[in-house]
Amino acid sequence: MKITAIGADISKNDVSCSTTLVENIENNLYRLKELGASEAALTNVTGDDVVISAFVEDDLLESVNEGIVNILKDCAENLGDLSGISDDESGAGEGISYAEANFRPGFYPDAIILGFDTYGGEPFVANVANSAIKAAQGMDDLTDVSDLIEAKSKKIPGVGYVSSETDDPVVVATVQNIESIGVIASAMIGAALGNKNTYLVERGTTCNVLPGSVIFSATAFMNGNVIDLAIPFQNKTRILR
Repeated sequence: MKITAIGADISKNDVSCSTTLVENIENNLYRLKELGASEAALTNVTGDDVVISAFVEDDLLESVNEGIVNILKDCAENLGDLSGISDDESGAGEGISYAEANFRPGFYPDAIILGFDTYGGEPFVANVANSAIKAAQGMDDLTDVSDLIEAKSKKIPGVGYVSSETDDPVVVATVQNIESIGVIASAMIGAALGNKNTYLVERGTTCNVLPGSVIFSATAFMNGNVIDLAIPFQNKTRILR
């Protein structure tokens, strides 16, 4: 079993996602269950980017990925990133973001998802995302973490190709011990925040930062429930006096 996560900018503006867009996506998630996903959710809403995530058996990955993209197309206020998808690598443009990671057999599927947003396609966002990935690698009770972001085109199973211009990455990690969610997520969040001009935001926050910045949301996807990790992380890092 895997977690698959697809992010896209399909908002009608460059800084936020409307309530209508969010509600339309959530009202269509049942379609992924019909395709065989065991769980599906709109896990991240970051600036003008959304991320749909699903738990899926390996042999259903392509059909569920296609289903996610179809929901994004049907709900889109603006085709945006969806227009960059191509059946062949040569025709790929700036498109959707993709991440996947494996679950360990016999353990309950719990996952951490980071969704990033840039206003002007700031190129250092790949370094920010990769910092979070590297921070998770090798940690106790981590099962798997998505691949490093690389400056090359990517083939998304069941969907097609997107180019290296894709600039709002998604990162996923799977965890096999519920008590390690906070440990691994905190390491990932802290590593990302160590980069210049990078800010953690609550799920659904508008991109009200100076251009030249990166924002990201962090969520835990557990038993079909989405937990916004920005709020407990803020509380845990408050300096006691």
